[in-house]
Amino acid sequence: MPLPKKRHSKARGRRRRTHWKLSKTALMPCPQCKSLKLPHRVCAVCGYYNGRQAIEIKVKEKKKKQ
Repeated sequence: MPLPKKRHSKARGRRRRTHWKLSKTALMPCPQCKSLKLPHRVCAVCGYYNGRQAIEIKVKEKKKKQ
């Protein structure tokens, strides 16, 4: 594997890394329940996608203290 002949300066490496940026996650409100969800995905809260129920969401029951 080839190795560099000379060391690159810190500025040169940092200049190269200026484009390593994270982009914000695109979130949109669910038309059914208005919670935020990823676009083109089933809503995790209500289970709706494209105006119809795609999956059934089970509601967790709270445990009673004894």
